[in-house]
Amino acid sequence: MMMKGYVHSTESYGTVDGPGLRYVIFLQGCPMRCQYCHNPDTWNMAKGSLMTAEDVLKSFFSNRAFYKSGGVTVTGGEPLMQIDYAISIFKLLKEYEVHTCIDTSGINFQPENKAYMQKLDALMDLTDLVMLDIKHINPDEHLKLTGYSNAPVLAFAKYLEQKKIPVWIRHVVVPGITFNEEYLYQLGYAIGALTNLKALDILPYHSLGNSKYEQLGISYPLKNTDDLSREDAIKAKSIILSGIKQRRAGKD
Repeated sequence: MMMKGYVHSTESYGTVDGPGLRYVIFLQGCPMRCQYCHNPDTWNMAKGSLMTAEDVLKSFFSNRAFYKSGGVTVTGGEPLMQIDYAISIFKLLKEYEVHTCIDTSGINFQPENKAYMQKLDALMDLTDLVMLDIKHINPDEHLKLTGYSNAPVLAFAKYLEQKKIPVWIRHVVVPGITFNEEYLYQLGYAIGALTNLKALDILPYHSLGNSKYEQLGISYPLKNTDDLSREDAIKAKSIILSGIKQRRAGKD
């Protein structure tokens, strides 16, 4: 029997989900409850559509020439909650030498779980790029923001470095939460040690997800938080880059 996974949706024209034009697969299910999450409809895995890898990639392959400079990105939710399904998707793509990318928070990293690590190694052998979303560099603030410690996330980052998997770091900058000079610098200093770091994406917080919470009857935790301005997004990136430069220069 062909493996099936829970799929939330697909996007045929992804331009911010890795290099080139991407076919983006949103998998269902996420353990975290980030206060700024814009996709609360992806939290419950069972609410997705069950699809085989062949099903979910049918549209991609019928328009494959369209993605010749890009590839396929699997995101979520949290895609590593369905690691077997992600492997089945990437195995099929690699038969056709398609560029593959995982967009993950790394929260499911389980180095003490041998069976899980064997599966993760298998997936990484099929993965060309990981987009790692670090929610907060401070462990206590990460716990408040997401409900989880960031220890698995940072350990996953080191694992990716050891595996020599190229990484793009993504970071949502939220006024009053992550838009903080000390935290931004600490983030830059931490990721500056990664030899596999290829890019930094700053994602300015916006309140467009508020309407989804209303539709789902869920209280939105940040309903009184202002959107991050373009100027502050530029400032935030500059601070992170300064931390990266300091770390790579060997300065405190």
